[in-house]
Amino acid sequence: MHPFSYSRPTNVENAVQELAGPARAKFIAGGTNLLDLMKVNVEQPNQLIDINRLPLNTIDELDNGGLRLGALVTNADTAYHPLVEQRYPLLSQAILSAASAQLRNMATNGGNLFQRTRCYYFYDTAMPCNKRQSGHSDQSAGVGPAGCGALGGYNRIHAILGTEASDGTVHCIATHPSDMAVALTALDATIHITGPSGDRTLSIGNLHRLPGSEPQFDHTLRPDELVTAIELPPQGFSDHHIYLKLRDRSSYAFALVSVAVGLEMDGDVITDARLALGGVAHKPWRKPEAEQLLIGKTATKDHFQPVAEALLDGAVGYGHNTFKIDLAKRAILRALGLASQKSERAKEQKGE
Repeated sequence: MHPFSYSRPTNVENAVQELAGPARAKFIAGGTNLLDLMKVNVEQPNQLIDINRLPLNTIDELDNGGLRLGALVTNADTAYHPLVEQRYPLLSQAILSAASAQLRNMATNGGNLFQRTRCYYFYDTAMPCNKRQSGHSDQSAGVGPAGCGALGGYNRIHAILGTEASDGTVHCIATHPSDMAVALTALDATIHITGPSGDRTLSIGNLHRLPGSEPQFDHTLRPDELVTAIELPPQGFSDHHIYLKLRDRSSYAFALVSVAVGLEMDGDVITDARLALGGVAHKPWRKPEAEQLLIGKTATKDHFQPVAEALLDGAVGYGHNTFKIDLAKRAILRALGLASQKSERAKEQKGE
């Protein structure tokens, strides 16, 4: 493991200032992903900034009826919070489908959004990987040869959407691993961010990015910024929702395909719809134009099929993962069918 220094600031301003310093620094909270990456030398920070003493560990009700989730609240505390369970059961389902109880007790909301891909080639520094190459010069170090081992290798878990750069080339087919981020994308959450220039907000749809020609960048945060909270809008789709996760085993496995669905219905007619896919792209995948196809329609397979086709439009398989195109379409149909039924908390997937 690369040697590093350690600090533990007690306020957000000092934490951000330390990150903006000359050292190649990383924030650490739960450490459930970062420590693994440090052990295999994929991440080589010169400084770890422990942010666990920052006052970012509460869940607060907002005047507009939404919720503000502190970035340092654990995944477990978020999933089991009464207001999350009651108003945003889609989010609770997604969190509880992920990892294990022990990991959810440590992992934080902020860290969950920024976990790195679980691509085999990313973790093996002897293999070519464009995602491991140097990003911001003061924040990350390039490790191992360039290229994409997954393109010509074993790519069963890899992306089928959004893989091409603007010139049509493909530099990375890694997927984003977070279940929580998929549900937050369907809920259209807002991310609160603090940096040296002050505070700003960002729609979660603009937080993560597609690989393009620079796959080393997972997200759009500046190198000196910190996520402080996640804001949930008042609309939680508590009556009609589902987080459907398809994976190789029933627990402690990442999604081959996942679907987060929230519906508002007037009788049998859909009046509002949100869908986001996980396990298929470098970021949670959402197409508002596909959701619009459901508005004013009854909840039938004939009306669901065009939505599945629209969401998977442009999907490309790379050999071992080609099956995911059809799997994703079938998952969308099933998830919409389940969500259109009155939720008894829609058969929660506890993942334990």
